Amino acid sequence: MRYNKVKDLIEWAEGFHRRMAQQYSEAADKTDNERLQMALTYLASQEIQMQKGLNGLFHDGTDHKEVLETWFDESSDFPEPPELEQMAEKSVEGSVDEITRAAVETHTRLQKFYEHRALRSRIEPEATFFNSLAEGHEAQTRKLVTSMQEFEDI
Repeated sequence: MRYNKVKDLIEWAEGFHRRMAQQYSEAADKTDNERLQMALTYLASQEIQMQKGLNGLFHDGTDHKEVLETWFDESSDFPEPPELEQMAEKSVEGSVDEITRAAVETHTRLQKFYEHRALRSRIEPEATFFNSLAEGHEAQTRKLVTSMQEFEDI
């Protein structure tokens, strides 16, 4: 389907964060390494927080309705960008450093995805909306790196 609404993208992103949270939680349950378990549990909680934040856009009382109902033209594999879908399916294992790199890559790609949508926006509120999401992901990535470094130091 070439034509989608912004809300379709937000619903997809919400599901993406939910899948990532589940992936991190399952990996935390399987590991015997306490530091790794804490790091994975932290990542899962951050993904749930982001998922809830996106869900809140539908219910937060602000007027995002105009933007959420905006139609846009995109390729047929949208709103599931193949590279992000592949990341949601990868197994999570390795050291805290390896998991941090994978989490940062995921957030960076999602940020770039939002920036792409902002650039292709046809109305200013839509561009502002996606730029805000991209900036939020950038800030979340910085926080994630700082927090994960603390797990590395434990």
